[in-house]
Amino acid sequence: MTDSRARELYLVATDAGTPNQTPDPPDRCTKRTMPNLPWNTYNYCNAPHVNPDHYSMPDESDTRLTFVIVAMRHHKRTPDNLYPSERTVDSTTEWDCSSIIPQSYAGGTAQIFTQTSTPLLHPFADRIWAGTCDSGQLTREGLDDAIKHGQDFWGVYHEKLGFLDHVNEKDIYIRTSTEPRTHQVAGAMLYGMDPDTAGKQWSVHMQPDIIDSLVPNYACPAAGRLRADAQATSSWMDHLVQHEPLQRKLGEMLGTTGLDEWNTWYDHFFDTFTSRTCHGHPLPCNVTGACVTQEDAETVFSIGDWEYNYIFNDSPQASQYVKLTFGVFFAELANTLRHHKLHMYVGHDGSMVRLAAGLGLGSANRLRWPAMGSEIVMEVWHAPHDMLYVRVLHEGWPAPPPLDWIPLGEFIQLLEDLVPENLGTLCT
Repeated sequence: MTDSRARELYLVATDAGTPNQTPDPPDRCTKRTMPNLPWNTYNYCNAPHVNPDHYSMPDESDTRLTFVIVAMRHHKRTPDNLYPSERTVDSTTEWDCSSIIPQSYAGGTAQIFTQTSTPLLHPFADRIWAGTCDSGQLTREGLDDAIKHGQDFWGVYHEKLGFLDHVNEKDIYIRTSTEPRTHQVAGAMLYGMDPDTAGKQWSVHMQPDIIDSLVPNYACPAAGRLRADAQATSSWMDHLVQHEPLQRKLGEMLGTTGLDEWNTWYDHFFDTFTSRTCHGHPLPCNVTGACVTQEDAETVFSIGDWEYNYIFNDSPQASQYVKLTFGVFFAELANTLRHHKLHMYVGHDGSMVRLAAGLGLGSANRLRWPAMGSEIVMEVWHAPHDMLYVRVLHEGWPAPPPLDWIPLGEFIQLLEDLVPENLGTLCT
């Protein structure tokens, strides 16, 4: 491939486009970024992140790092959504999670770990694929990516900057959702930072599932009405009409015709296609031999990017919707206590797209669907005259102004402005 062609494809890969475009980026959804493309090319399967080879210091001199917040999405997992007859569209492939030992036990008792299996004679076995994985489960590939992520993170904040001296709970606070894959990624990050953490106990903080602000999970009917309004706009309806032939083809092929959760947006198709592609599995086929084509998948990837950007960034309802659904977490960030050096949050795609939208990262460029391992780092630097500044890095690269160097007070105000007054009342 020529350098000009590689550059052309890279430009396509970094533009979400419009729903009637069908870009063909090589790294939209591949196991690893091709070496002839820039290191920070968008790759849904494994997002770019801070690493010692490409980390750049602030332009300002006489500065000292004092505090770091990192928010990230978990790494690769099995599909979170299942077709009505999942095994018939995944008949040639098994999902293998036997190389991961997911432990779940109470301290002081037997060290229980779980193994997933589906009995052959189970009357509903066709609702899940063959193999040893459950839906939404972290895979071996995801675990390995998270370990590498931790190694790179340590390479920057210990080896390059000397900011973190040790991997311990005195310096590092970790919060996750209630999903096991976020706990496992947190553990893999720690192991990547220091292999001696293997076998050691470490407290990971989470909120009750019903009010968890990181996913987010708390009920907010007002936000639900805004979401419904956004998906009733002419822009949204036009994109559904435009792609109705594809929707009809996929529905008839995969058994999803008439199911609202599959037909009102492309989230579920995006999930099932990307998860398979990221693990080298074939795209779904039905019992007649009809298969989803690569062109179909690329179109779904493009539509998915457009939908996420529209819901959380471009629609008339997006700003208030993000504030209502993520305001509790924005308040948490604004009031972060600094008795640790590092706060690490391991969440989901919904966490990352709301954080990116709230910070204004979608102002200059369209937001992409947050990739596996997607990362936003917020560094607090001490500058001369006792000034404190925040520098935001998105997918390993400094964010556009003003987030590349913003006074701490202004950054806190930005976060506080994202928290609606009387949020609890507004959400009733």
